[in-house]
Amino acid sequence: MSEYRFMNQLIEKEHIPTPAYVFDLDKMKEFAEKVKRSLTGKAEICYAMKANPFLIKPMLEIVSSLEVCSPGEFRICERAGIPMEKIVLSGVYKNPDDIAYMLDTYGNRGTYTVESLQHLKVLNDTAVRHGITLSVLIRVTSGNQFGIDEAEIRKIISEREKYTGIEIEGIQFYSGTQKRNLSQMQEELKHLDTFIRELEEIGGMEIRTLEYGPGFFVPYFVKDKSMRTEELLGEFVEILDGLQFKGRIVLEMGRFLAASCGYYITSIVDMKVNKEQPYVILDGGINHLNYYGQAMAMKHPYCSQLDFEGHEKTGDEEQHWNLCGALCTVSDVIVKQFPLRNPKICDILVFERVGAYSVTEGIYLFLSRRMPRILFWSEKDGFTEARKATESYPINTECTEKMKK
Repeated sequence: MSEYRFMNQLIEKEHIPTPAYVFDLDKMKEFAEKVKRSLTGKAEICYAMKANPFLIKPMLEIVSSLEVCSPGEFRICERAGIPMEKIVLSGVYKNPDDIAYMLDTYGNRGTYTVESLQHLKVLNDTAVRHGITLSVLIRVTSGNQFGIDEAEIRKIISEREKYTGIEIEGIQFYSGTQKRNLSQMQEELKHLDTFIRELEEIGGMEIRTLEYGPGFFVPYFVKDKSMRTEELLGEFVEILDGLQFKGRIVLEMGRFLAASCGYYITSIVDMKVNKEQPYVILDGGINHLNYYGQAMAMKHPYCSQLDFEGHEKTGDEEQHWNLCGALCTVSDVIVKQFPLRNPKICDILVFERVGAYSVTEGIYLFLSRRMPRILFWSEKDGFTEARKATESYPINTECTEKMKK
C-alpha cells in the first residue's frame, strides 16, 4: 500500500475516482533507467509503443527509439512531436500510400523494417520515385507470419544491388513474450550471430545493427517466480558479450518496460451470493483489464483492497469472492476466489502491473461502455489527465451521412 503514493491525492480530488488507469511516471522512469544501467552500454533500448502509447514522451527521455507498427501509432508520434529519426517503422503490413506520405513529409529520416518481398518492393520503388535512399532492417521470421525466411533473405542480400532505393542497415528478430528463462534467448542470439556472419560473406557487406526483442518475463501473478532485474540483465549482458557480432545492438521492449508503472482502479458497486457462490460486481471489467497468461480467472494478480477513503483494509478475516465486471457476459470474471476483507460497496480495488497492454488490448467497444480516463502521476507534478473518460457509443452508432456516388 505504501507504494500507492498517488492515492491520497486522488481521493482528495474525487470521492470515487473509478474506473481509471494511473501511470506512475516516476516509477516508469526509475525502472527504465535501471534497465538501461544494467545493460552497461552493451545495447540500446527501443520502446515498442503498442504496449502503451501514452508513455512515448516520458519513455523517450530514456530509450533511444520507438517501434511504431501502424499508421495510427505513427499519427500519435506526429501529434506528440516525436522526431522521425527516433522512429522504427515496423509492422507486418505497410500501405504504399502511408509510405508515400512519410517519404513526402520526412524524406529519408527514420528506419523501416522489411517483412516480405512485397515490403521490399514497396519501400524500394517509393524511395526511388522520391530520389532518396531508405535505411531498412530485414526481419528474420521465427516461424510465423512475421518476417522473411532465411533462404529468401540470403537471396535478397546477394541481389541487393537491384534495390537502389534502400540501404540494408541490419536485421530484426522477435519470437515472443514472457520468456521465463534466458536459454531460448541465448539460442536465438547464437543463431543470429552465425546468420549475420553468413550474410556478410554472401553480400560482401557489413551488418551494422541487430535489433532483437528478448521478451523478458513480467511476473503478473502472486505465485509467479522471477529473477531480480539486475541479476536477469547481468546474465543477459554475458550472453551479449559472447557474440562475435560487435555492431550496434538494439533491444526492442514494451511489456517489460511499461508493466510495473500501471494501476487500474475500480470500485465495488454490488455484492451478492448466487447458489452459494459469492460475487462482487465492479464498475470496471475485462474490457479494461488484461493480464497476459491469465487462465480462466484462476490466477491471482497483485491487487489491494482499500476503503472508500483510500485506506488499506486490514484486520478482518479474509473471505474469498469472485470478482466480476459490469459487462453482460459470463466471461466478465476478473479473478475467482480472491481474498477480500469485509468487502463493502464503494471499496476500491487497485490492480497492479497494468502499465502494458491493458489500455490498448481491452474489448472497449463491447456494450458501448465508457472508456476509463487515464491519469499520469509524478511527485513533482501530481496528477495530469492523459485522456478523459471517453464514450464509446458513438463508434457503435450508425453513420447517417450518405456515401458519395
